[in-house]
Amino acid sequence: MGYCSRSQAAALIREKRVTLNGRVVRDPEAPACTPPDRINIDGALLQKSTSVYLMMNKPRGVVTTASDEKGRETVYDFLDGEGPWVAPVGRLDKASEGLLLLTNDSEWAARITDPDSHLDKTYHVQVDCVASPELLARVEEGCVVGGDLLRVKRVRPLRHGAKNSWLEIVLDEGKNRQIRRMLEALDVRVLRLVRVSIGLLQLGDLPKGEVRALKAQEKRRIDLALKHRSQS
Repeated sequence: MGYCSRSQAAALIREKRVTLNGRVVRDPEAPACTPPDRINIDGALLQKSTSVYLMMNKPRGVVTTASDEKGRETVYDFLDGEGPWVAPVGRLDKASEGLLLLTNDSEWAARITDPDSHLDKTYHVQVDCVASPELLARVEEGCVVGGDLLRVKRVRPLRHGAKNSWLEIVLDEGKNRQIRRMLEALDVRVLRLVRVSIGLLQLGDLPKGEVRALKAQEKRRIDLALKHRSQS
């Protein structure tokens, strides 16, 4: 319904502040379908929030959580707090930066993060070596790390200096710290990792730490890509 996060909802339910069709609910997994079911919080009828779709250029060092027990800066520190509640669509780890989507449309977010969607996500990755054709071939081949088969859809060199390189890596699946784990297994250290696109949506020139609403045509491009993937 776009009211709050799953963890916040579970807390409200445990505090007996939620009723379903007039009865207090204590189980966060209790099934409900609105309409016709009526959900009240503190006696007020819950109404579906207007859907919000945002993009952020997440800075390095910022965590993708609503709150952090270590007091670190979170992506919510970059929101004005005036709109409805939103949640990150997937994650970028603390050391990673770039394009991050946020929304209160949980069904849309689930479609994007669903491994079966195979929606392309493009990263620019700086590594601590000059990438040889042999290394690129090994990255394309993939490797098994901790029981996970980690592989990329494609990789290509962007530019290089005397001691490091920038690679463009495209994933169509999203495993935890996939790029970092794979390159570490190949004895390559990641210096920077920037997500630059999701599907046809480009990060573009959005400044670091800035947030803006998706344009209608940008949202439509993602929806079309999801639809195409589901039919292929």
